[in-house]
Amino acid sequence: MPRYAVPVLTCILALAFLGAGAAHAAKLEVGPDAPFWIRLATDALLYAHIGGGAVGLVSGVAAIATRKGRPLHRLAGQIFFVSMFITYLIGAGVAPFLEEGQRPNFVAGILALYLLVTALLTVRQRGPVRVNWRHYTGLATALGITLMGVGFMYMGANSPSGTVDGSPPQAFILFIVAGSFGAFGELNVILRQALSYTARISRHLWRMCFSMFIASGSLFLGQPQVFPEGFNQTAWPFLLAFAPLIALIVWQGLLRLRGGRLRAA
Repeated sequence: MPRYAVPVLTCILALAFLGAGAAHAAKLEVGPDAPFWIRLATDALLYAHIGGGAVGLVSGVAAIATRKGRPLHRLAGQIFFVSMFITYLIGAGVAPFLEEGQRPNFVAGILALYLLVTALLTVRQRGPVRVNWRHYTGLATALGITLMGVGFMYMGANSPSGTVDGSPPQAFILFIVAGSFGAFGELNVILRQALSYTARISRHLWRMCFSMFIASGSLFLGQPQVFPEGFNQTAWPFLLAFAPLIALIVWQGLLRLRGGRLRAA
């Protein structure tokens, strides 16, 4: 594969996804009487969010499919991190200020950011683990996400509408499961102050793939209006949404079968 094939393909597909940006505009827009600079800033945030997500999903697929530890995998991973960091940061930062209730989306953005950042820090860890403020911040964040999931489930179960800002109680299982796993992982590192090669790669894999799952699920299951009706009536939206989790299971299995030496594509 040519050296620049992944970046070029990423940019092309990102531009294609940007064409669907109008479908999202109702969620992030200002009135026509708003100052020009406010409308310009709003449009910039909107398209940065959409473009970052498009680039992130494409580069994420490339990172999953390419040989681990090789230059192409690292390049795709770097593109994935930067693009999804922008997307998640905008999503989490804007959600509290939208007219419609967006509390679950805010927490989902924080969860995705937490998994993304800690996945990168994990794979860059070399040698003995030096426990510092990052680990304690990660533990506090993971515990907070877990508690928010429990709180949202309780609020939804006792709400007249049966939801929290349109999301049913069972939707918050995601926060509880991911937050609990994240907190357990942070606590394990803090107490043991050690992380084997296999454990480090496993930790990196599940956090990156789960972070990508939040993005793929939000697109293919949360934004059906950007796809043809015929596509939405097939199993493809579910398969594409859960593809990162399927990839996670496959790679975790390969990691253990090969004794921690994960090098094949």
